[in-house]
Amino acid sequence: MKGWIHSVESFGTVDGPGVRMVIFFQGCPMRCAYCHNPDTWGMRQGTLMEAEELLERFRRNRSYYRNGGITATGGEPLWQPDFLMDLFRRAKKEGISTCLDTSGVIFPYRKTETGWETAQSGIHEDIRGYGVRMPFEEYEELFSMTDLVLLDLKHMDSGLHRKLTGHANEAVFAFLEFLAEKEVPVWIRRVAVPGHTDDPEELLQLGEYIGGFPNVKAVEVLPYHTMGRQKYEALGIRYRLEGVPEASEEEARKVREQILKGIRKRRSAG
Repeated sequence: MKGWIHSVESFGTVDGPGVRMVIFFQGCPMRCAYCHNPDTWGMRQGTLMEAEELLERFRRNRSYYRNGGITATGGEPLWQPDFLMDLFRRAKKEGISTCLDTSGVIFPYRKTETGWETAQSGIHEDIRGYGVRMPFEEYEELFSMTDLVLLDLKHMDSGLHRKLTGHANEAVFAFLEFLAEKEVPVWIRRVAVPGHTDDPEELLQLGEYIGGFPNVKAVEVLPYHTMGRQKYEALGIRYRLEGVPEASEEEARKVREQILKGIRKRRSAG
């Protein structure tokens, strides 16, 4: 089995705990306004690689990864679920820590009173041609082999989420429910974009929402930067946040504190 890989970072320190080999999967249905990797959007591009090739790279530097492991990011790794499954299955056989960085937007199921059922609308219809509607049992298997999920929660308001990314957020919330049910540890991520993702009320709402999930173990806020702008120019893609200032570390800290305030409020209420 082979997967489309954009690139590999040998010594990543910001995509999960410890030093990690970070694998950037090619292909993403999202079009986030602040994405700094638009070159990962296109499907069936990059380099075709086998999971064994990636693991061999890991083995060569394994002494550096004692407290780390492998992180699958992108792009959107869940757009290549069979390859991701193969990679994580092989990694776990060797005792390698696995981490998935995802938007969750591809998750094709929703929770009902009687259990999980297939979602019949939205992005799942758009991407059916890529064969990513993985059976629910295989999702369960995949996340039994996933030690940590880095989940990007772009915005609580579905309309503003669509404006920022091109898609609504209902699948993301369903995915977080699924991870909680399977007791998969989650770190929530948010990019602090001035004027777009830093509204205090929305941040408080976000905190109160994720505060209800015992598997949420951390919150990371990344300051928005414009380092990817040149990629847009090279690809001939309009940069949608032209004129938006970069966020400072202090601004990112304030965003995180507001989210944590919401979490504390929810958890103190019981």
